[in-house]
Amino acid sequence: MTKKYSRRYQELAKKIETRAYEPLEAMALLKETATAKFAESAEVHVRLGIDPKYTDQQLRTTVALPKGTGQTIRVAVIARGEKVAEATAAGADLAGSEELIAEIQGGMMDFDLLIATPDMMPQIARLGRVLGPRGLMPSPKAGTVATDLGAAIAEFKAGKLEYRADKSGIVHILFGKAAFAPEDLVTNLKAFQESIDRNRPSGAKGRFWRSMYVSATMGPSIEVDINSLRDMKVEA
Repeated sequence: MTKKYSRRYQELAKKIETRAYEPLEAMALLKETATAKFAESAEVHVRLGIDPKYTDQQLRTTVALPKGTGQTIRVAVIARGEKVAEATAAGADLAGSEELIAEIQGGMMDFDLLIATPDMMPQIARLGRVLGPRGLMPSPKAGTVATDLGAAIAEFKAGKLEYRADKSGIVHILFGKAAFAPEDLVTNLKAFQESIDRNRPSGAKGRFWRSMYVSATMGPSIEVDINSLRDMKVEA
């Protein structure tokens, strides 16, 4: 079935040319096309030359966005003993041990990110069916299994994000709010690009970067010139 777009969207789409835009120009256009009646996020969608069905072509890691995400992240921590109090003091929205595991198993999902200490991972394993489909299962690779809870909580609250390539080799993240200054959006986008390059899977062959598109939550897609972005020098 053909997707129907609103008149608002169709008018905005007319502003977009079929070409790759310089990064700063693309951010200005993203802001211009963010006309919904709520605070839209800035999204980026990157197609990479990888096939994640092979283990040496998978991509899952984190990036710290220098200008933050513009979102309030609710962090839950599963730990034991003094670590529970440490997590609460560090700003965790929820912190507990076996009782918190039981609440999550019962359907309580009032958090956006779950951090755990290594000693609690055997007990958390039984939450795989609940957390896995939502992408919330703690993982050392994602930085969500940690012993230094204060640092982990602070980093994620400040704008650290986990991302992964889906089965088609596409990575999607929110890299700020459409209300951010164009320069701040470029700074975050540059940090994301550098993170992907640093974590390029060892099995990636041929052309790694295929395409990059940005958009506001309810806006049309805008292609970004990847080579221009990679060549940029950005002050954080």
